Amino acid sequence: MASTKKISFYPLFPFGILLFISLLVSFQCHLFSEKDEKVQRIHLEPKKGQKLAAFAEGCFWCSEHIFESVPGVLEVVSGYAGGHTKNPTYDSVNTETTGHAETVLVYYDPSKIDYAELCRIFFLSHDPTTLNQQGPDEGSSYRSILFYSSDAELKIAQKIQEEIKENRIWKNPIVTEYQELKEFYQAEGYHQNFIQNNPNQSYVRNVSIPRYKEFQSRYEFYKTAKKQN
Repeated sequence: MASTKKISFYPLFPFGILLFISLLVSFQCHLFSEKDEKVQRIHLEPKKGQKLAAFAEGCFWCSEHIFESVPGVLEVVSGYAGGHTKNPTYDSVNTETTGHAETVLVYYDPSKIDYAELCRIFFLSHDPTTLNQQGPDEGSSYRSILFYSSDAELKIAQKIQEEIKENRIWKNPIVTEYQELKEFYQAEGYHQNFIQNNPNQSYVRNVSIPRYKEFQSRYEFYKTAKKQN
């Protein structure tokens, strides 16, 4: 795509608000982590007629909600990937020593949406230029990772990154990692469908929902701009 149209979106949260939310979330996440629930390694084989993709882009509560809203996406699972520790837990991942990042596993219908569009949504639904940080969440467990399952998917993902770069969506250079998807661990049960189940939780109200609305606006604007070029 040869368009030179500039589309700029920058973080919405002043530093003081980010600091307050970060401290509040840390406290509330600790309360949730008191629940004794196990993680589960997922067999990376989708059902017939489905395909899967995986993305790490900050808090998986936010990512899950975003991808679930996309037509053609059948199911989204919050979990952990990209690290070296077997059977990681929420608490261990948050120590930033496991190598894992909060990740979503996306099951989709390839007759309704393709891998390229999912990669496009990935780059539009978070800021891929912030190293080890997404909004108020800091640490390697919140880094940007695009997982691929084949060389063909890797080429598609890299092509979409170039498209995003050409359209100057983000002010700074993209720092997204590329990793082959080898293992995915489903997170504890209370993390699944978190926003749906906890709509009034403070992080959801102050971070997740604003991020979702910002994505919707950015995505619609981007699709409109593409049609005009």
